[in-house]
Amino acid sequence: MDWFVNWFNSPYYHILYKSRDTKEAEIFMDNLSEKLSFSPQQQILDLACGKGRHAIYLNKKGFNITGTDLSTESIKYAQKYARIYANNSVGERLRFAVQDMREVFRADYFDVVLNLFTSFGYFDTKQENQQAITAMSANLKENGVLVIDFFNTKKIIKTLVPVAQKTENNVIFNIEKTYENGYIIKKIKFSDKNEAFFFQEKVEAISYEDFLVYFKNAGLSVKNIYGNYALDTWNEDDSDRMIFVLTR
Repeated sequence: MDWFVNWFNSPYYHILYKSRDTKEAEIFMDNLSEKLSFSPQQQILDLACGKGRHAIYLNKKGFNITGTDLSTESIKYAQKYARIYANNSVGERLRFAVQDMREVFRADYFDVVLNLFTSFGYFDTKQENQQAITAMSANLKENGVLVIDFFNTKKIIKTLVPVAQKTENNVIFNIEKTYENGYIIKKIKFSDKNEAFFFQEKVEAISYEDFLVYFKNAGLSVKNIYGNYALDTWNEDDSDRMIFVLTR
């Protein structure tokens, strides 16, 4: 089983990351929706949406959002919010589904496709990477916009913190990070209820140049690249993120 299927469906995944910065995500969505002039008439796909924090916030801002993710547990959580808003006009424009990003969800349908917070690079082969980006492109209408938000690979390798510890819900998570064979490896060890657990995250350190090849093969053109959630200009050495804005 792929590591991301096992880990993302674990309750401990949601415990470890329960304190993610919601405000930062909201600021990013405010900046992005303004910069790209999102409109309520557009169909927007949040691909690999997790528990839906970006999709839910965009929906509250009045946008028409579909969120998809491979994790059934994440989608179950997100669908609770869809049901909460089901009886008002905004909520009718919020929906979630289980979907593998390597497959086309709805061809030639979306005005905007979002892939946020390094929700990419999980696969073992370049062919799967290409398959996923080609599927993202196929989900778009002609002249549609794709946004891929990935860590800035050069900086993340340079500033890797090898050992950390985090406590959530009285569970002590011991975390080790390494750069091995082109991947950022995060090993997560902890005990709960007298049982030991081990999970691993494995994200390919995809270079800027490799992304450009994937985009070209998928018929995508780079419109802009930003370096952080304030949408400042990207700098390969210093920026925290690589936020690609592409058109089909």
